This record gives sequence, C-alpha cells and structure tokens, in this order.
Amino acid sequence: MIESATEDVACKDSQIAITVEFTGGLEMLFSDQRRIHISVPSKDEEGAVANVAFLVKYLCQNVMKGQRKDLFVLDGAVRPGILVLINDADWELEGEERYQLRKGDNILFVSTLHGG
Repeated sequence: MIESATEDVACKDSQIAITVEFTGGLEMLFSDQRRIHISVPSKDEEGAVANVAFLVKYLCQNVMKGQRKDLFVLDGAVRPGILVLINDADWELEGEERYQLRKGDNILFVSTLHGG
C-alpha cells in the first residue's frame, strides 16, 4: 500500500503523536520535563493542518505550568534566542512555524538566553 504525505499528517478529529524536548532552561516552564510525548490535534481551530505555530500555542495553553510564558513566546511566536530543531534539522530549513506536524516528529526547543 502506498501512503501519501497527507496520511502522515493525519485526518480530521485525530491526533498526531510527537515528542517535544526543552533545554537551556526552558524545561523549568514545563514542570522540569526535558522531554514529553504528547498527542496534539491534527487540525487547528480553523481546520488547517497542525503546524509548529499551532504546537507553540498548544504548548502554552495546555502543557506549560509556569507563569513565565514570555520566556518562551513573544508576540505569539517563538521568542528570539530560542533555537528550534525539527527532527534534528534547523527549523529554518523546514519552513519554520509553517512546518506541518507529522506522526513521530521530534521538536526540540533550545534556549540560548542566559542572564549575566
């Protein structure tokens, strides 16, 4: 059987199982967890395929435990100074926040922001 790329993305009302990792201090915003395995809706509120922008919003609304959302996002987007890797590749090579999530993806957020 041949599978299309859209089947990897998932169908309406289904979930996409992914791994999300946090390092560089970001883990403190997520109950000190460096790695979480979560399932996110395959579609956003408008019915579009879930992407990294949706994931960031989802993490802030459903997973983040700390009150310091501003350390992770700025104006609704990943804060400057946070590197994002999608399956070990720089997200700039993958379309940044427009990258459509697929089952089994590994999304890594690395903070390069340090006080001094």
